[in-house]
Amino acid sequence: MLTEAKVALVTGGNRGIGYELVKQLAMKGFKVILTGRDINRGQEISQNLKKLKLDVSFQEMDVNNQQSIRQAAINIGEQYGKIDVLINNAGVYLDEGENLVAMDPSILEKTMETNFFGVYHVIHAFIPLMEKHGYGRIINVSSDYGAISQVSYRGVGAYKLSKFALNGLTQLIAGEVNGDIKINAVDPGWVSTDMGGSSAPTTPKEAAESFIWLATSGSDGPNGKFFKGNKVIDW
Repeated sequence: MLTEAKVALVTGGNRGIGYELVKQLAMKGFKVILTGRDINRGQEISQNLKKLKLDVSFQEMDVNNQQSIRQAAINIGEQYGKIDVLINNAGVYLDEGENLVAMDPSILEKTMETNFFGVYHVIHAFIPLMEKHGYGRIINVSSDYGAISQVSYRGVGAYKLSKFALNGLTQLIAGEVNGDIKINAVDPGWVSTDMGGSSAPTTPKEAAESFIWLATSGSDGPNGKFFKGNKVIDW
């Protein structure tokens, strides 16, 4: 089944920026698929948004489990026949201030598993649904912590390294895609979420603006770029 309306998928869409992106995309007329590991929470949110007349559904998917990702891609392919927009929002911030070589290696491994390999496996599973129809917009939630200029400074090494690798992945895939498929990375800034804390100056709604802009960009839109707001920043 191929639906005419555009279909968007948001990983980690049950809170913070992810939730706001789900809501904003649905308000733009997208059929939005909210994915996450917490089935009860995901279903509750999707049902609440449906009460607002928004076309939101929930699909269980754990970005740390390749079988879960593959099954989600099969389910969504069968139900919708395509994916027009993929926003890789799920991420972790596990650093506690130690130097990278002094921290428990499991912190780096878990951070890379979610922030880098999770994104890679999701793109690997879902990009065929874009290639089949020659259209897609992929947006990776990154951070200026992953910029080359920031990596040389001490602190939050696991998180920085994961976003540095994610930025590299974004550029590599941008050079490989064909048709009207575009992939970009966005630094949403310091956002008032569970991860960012209540003192952060940017609201999830404000942070969502650049993602929505890229998700709805035309064939002349950017590809392989790194944004903060609507401005290109250095890798």
